[in-house]
Amino acid sequence: MDSLTQIVLGAAVGEATLGKKVGNKALLYGAIAGTIPDLDVIANFLTDTITAIELHRGFSHSIVFGVLLAPILGWLVNKLERKHNLGWKPWAKLFFLGLFTHPLLDAFTTWGTQLFWPFKVRLAFNSIFVIDPLYTLPFLLLTLVLLFYKRDSKMRRRLNIAGLGISTGYLILTLVIKEVVNQKFEQALNDQQIAYSNISTRPAPLTTLLWNANIETADSYLIADYSLFDTAPIRFETYPKNRKESTIMMKFPNVQRLMTITEGWFIIEQKMDQWYFYDLRFGLVPRKDQPPFFAFTYLLEEINGRIRATETPKTERDANYLLSQIWERIKGRP
Repeated sequence: MDSLTQIVLGAAVGEATLGKKVGNKALLYGAIAGTIPDLDVIANFLTDTITAIELHRGFSHSIVFGVLLAPILGWLVNKLERKHNLGWKPWAKLFFLGLFTHPLLDAFTTWGTQLFWPFKVRLAFNSIFVIDPLYTLPFLLLTLVLLFYKRDSKMRRRLNIAGLGISTGYLILTLVIKEVVNQKFEQALNDQQIAYSNISTRPAPLTTLLWNANIETADSYLIADYSLFDTAPIRFETYPKNRKESTIMMKFPNVQRLMTITEGWFIIEQKMDQWYFYDLRFGLVPRKDQPPFFAFTYLLEEINGRIRATETPKTERDANYLLSQIWERIKGRP
């Protein structure tokens, strides 16, 4: 999830752990704990694109990371906050819970997390977008309001419990909605007599009212969307896999690494003498007066017998148009 959401979650977890004993300091250190796992973005500046993708939400988003780092941070903060005389263990508990709930929340997104690192298992429920106002805003409001109450106030505790409860309830609701949406897509495929081997669904940006789907067939991928307000049949767009045409690129180790990252949801295409790698997991971005493009597209360049991948940037104009199209599409297709 986005940084603000993780800060709010970390602060609420900190409050639930030590708020009654240390007041707003619990919110502060909880927010810090909720931020730390995302420092793995530093890899973007220190290594190549593919390695940075592999490291993202890896070790820093694992239980092992929390177990190793929490005692160190607990000992350090206990030294800084000697006046509270808590010892290092309560602080370590706060940090572990903050470090653990961060990747647990991220597991509900499409990218997922390697919560069980070093095992190469990425946990991804695909039920919430990385930014979802319905999750964040009520949680944020309740967390801000509790700041105006004393640390031993019953109302402060109730507000924090409400924030944690409402946000958790919303996460559970996204799983229920996802199951309903999956059934809609599967029924549409059966009604249209489309044979498929795999299906993956995820919410559109900023909402759980509009969903996207990738469907794998023998030679192609089908891509479709569905609004909870749709009454018209679901329409599927076909995108050829191009496996035979892209064999020359698939032999390169760096391309194979990208293929592994996408868990098989990819297309490699040559356009105007340049090769592009599309990660299908995050869907298409519509453009005004131009064909849509895949949200995560990488230019593949061969340099000294090796492939270098460079992500194609998205513009502010693309983002603004996407938001306008999402709003129109949420209204439903009659």
